[in-house]
Amino acid sequence: MTRDPHGPLSSAQHSGVPASQWTRRDWLKRSGAGFGMLGLASVLGDDLRADDSSSVDPLAIKSPHFPVKAKRIIHLFMNGGPSHVDTFDPKPELNRRHGQELPMPNLRTERKTGAAMGSPFKFQAYGESGIEVSEIFQHTARHVDKMAMIRSMKANVPNHEPSLLLMNTGDFRQTRPSMGSWMTYGLGTENQNLPGFVAMCPGGYPILETQNWQAAFLPGVYQGTYINTQHTEIDKLIENVRNNWDDSEAQRRQLDVLQQLNRAHREGREADPRLEARIQSYELAYRMQSEAAEAFDVSREPQHVLEAYGEGVQARQILIARRLVERGVRFVQVWHGAGQPWDNHDDLEVNHRRLAGQIDRAVAALLDDLHRSGLLEETLVIWGGEFGRTPTVELPQAGANAGKINGRDHNHYGFTVWMAGGGVKGGTVFGATDEFGFQAIENPVHVHDLHATILALMGFDHERLTYRHAGRDYRLTDIEGSVIRDIIA
Repeated sequence: MTRDPHGPLSSAQHSGVPASQWTRRDWLKRSGAGFGMLGLASVLGDDLRADDSSSVDPLAIKSPHFPVKAKRIIHLFMNGGPSHVDTFDPKPELNRRHGQELPMPNLRTERKTGAAMGSPFKFQAYGESGIEVSEIFQHTARHVDKMAMIRSMKANVPNHEPSLLLMNTGDFRQTRPSMGSWMTYGLGTENQNLPGFVAMCPGGYPILETQNWQAAFLPGVYQGTYINTQHTEIDKLIENVRNNWDDSEAQRRQLDVLQQLNRAHREGREADPRLEARIQSYELAYRMQSEAAEAFDVSREPQHVLEAYGEGVQARQILIARRLVERGVRFVQVWHGAGQPWDNHDDLEVNHRRLAGQIDRAVAALLDDLHRSGLLEETLVIWGGEFGRTPTVELPQAGANAGKINGRDHNHYGFTVWMAGGGVKGGTVFGATDEFGFQAIENPVHVHDLHATILALMGFDHERLTYRHAGRDYRLTDIEGSVIRDIIA
């Protein structure tokens, strides 16, 4: 499926009004939509539903623009902004100048910063590639030969909200469809009994809440399904997934009647994607009852697997991510927690060590499992946040830092994102920040470039995966983006 040039698919649905009563506007609209459906049918072929020739199953499996091995994505999102100079981008010169002013003016960030702040963590080379990684990710570092390390990422501004939007939706100002929504729009899903796009965040929402996994102007069926992985009981993990009063046959009869009423309501009215999304949500909720409980129940895993991932909610949700992609979920986003856990303006050493400790073993175990099962070739794993952090110490301000001078401010000028599996060229380092880690100076990679590369790894030309809205063909990369060919195997 390359694109939908006519907006939501339901716009071509027949209204039930006799042709003799059509206005000129009706005739033109239905004729144009009819030609659009013919063109769409030639692209989708058997994906057109036999029982309703005027609609298409929005989550049916679709083919990308060109053949690739990658079929699904796990996005490990470290919301708040992890420090690249303390994790995956070592800077010896920064350590040598610890406590001194940098030889150039500090770049402007959200808050004022002072002297150089060397990393409190030791770095070590790993693997045949010899890529250096911080001690706080020593387990994850075992897999550097599977990773493409992009050390020259850059965003637009040093603020959480716009940077979260940019990383997740490709636009830092306005409502746009999220990356997971674009993936399910372009590829459908392999398991009709589970959501195609799952967003897991324990304890509540990150900043901007559901905007991070929104469908925006794409049909609502492509929006991410939020799961609060703080809970372990299926009824709390996925609210209202069970019906405690009726058996499955009775529920099916109720849904069939509801579908008839909804379709009758839709007849003769302008297409409303919100109605179609609601219809699809009822159907998905019904189907999830048969598979969701099993998919989210990590107690079914052998004891040695549970021990490999470690204890705690982070380990559990990363293990759930593996179980979901094994069952055909297209896009799984794993948020570290509510709010912005990695936003360490003070006590960075303590907090970064604690946060990394919550996920290090689990990320390594995830890559181990995917590699062992052969799924790593089909699964693109992405790690990173919305930006990095300054190499200079943040100065205390009124109402901030609690008077401490041991943290870093936001840094959108340069940071690190790594990817593994899914057609990535392992053991690769692409780009570089300056000798202190303040900004990308070698092969800068904007978020649009990252998105274009992710789409290419999933089989899409980012300029052709579009959706018609408000008279314009929109895409994840807006009007920018270049594929980083050097990190594709």
